[in-house]
Formats: sequence, structure tokens, C-alpha cells
Amino acid sequence: MKTLDDYMAMSYRMEIVEDKDEGGYVVSYPDLPGCITCGDTVESAVSNALDAKRAWIEAALKDEIEIYEPDSLEEYSGQFKLRIPRSLHRFLAEHSRREGISMNQYCVYLLSRNDAVYSR
Repeated sequence: MKTLDDYMAMSYRMEIVEDKDEGGYVVSYPDLPGCITCGDTVESAVSNALDAKRAWIEAALKDEIEIYEPDSLEEYSGQFKLRIPRSLHRFLAEHSRREGISMNQYCVYLLSRNDAVYSR
């Protein structure tokens, strides 16, 4: 059985979101459901998040709640194959040429831009 120190040493992904209504920043750990805190600055929010992580794990250990280990990127290759219409292929190729980057880089840019909008 893992100890508090074992879990604290693991690299849990932290999400930081600006709170536009109240001000400051909200921090959560997606792999630790309900582990959430906030702070006036990013630095204070991160510091508070480490305290919240410790308190969350301590409570989970005490109550014998299952603690999931951090999600690992090792199972993802960073590649996938996508079939698209020829007209879209042409559109992407033309735009990437205009930007002076590869079509692969252009598609990564489009995907990341859309993902940022979706995750708000």
C-alpha cells in the first residue's frame, strides 16, 4: 500500500483556470476528483493546490478511498491517421503554404486552437 509521501511524489496533472467572475485562479487535479482550490495569483493558487493535494490524499487514505495514479502519456504515440475529403486536404495544404509551415504543423495549430476554445 502506498503512503502519503508516495502519492505526493507522483506528478499529478494540475489544471489552472482564471476566474473571470471572482478574480484569481482556480486549480484542480483531474485525477483526484474534487481536489480543487484557488488563489489570487497563479503562484498562490499553485501553492494552495499542493496543500489541497496533501489534504485530499490524507483524507482518502484515512477513509480508504481509492486513489488513482496520475494519467500517463506513455500510452500515446502522438500520431494518428485521419482520412479527410480531398477538398479539405487542398484547403489545409494551401493555408499551410501561405503560413510558411508544414501541413502537419498547421493541423496541430488548428487542433490546439480549437481544443483551447472547447476546454473553456
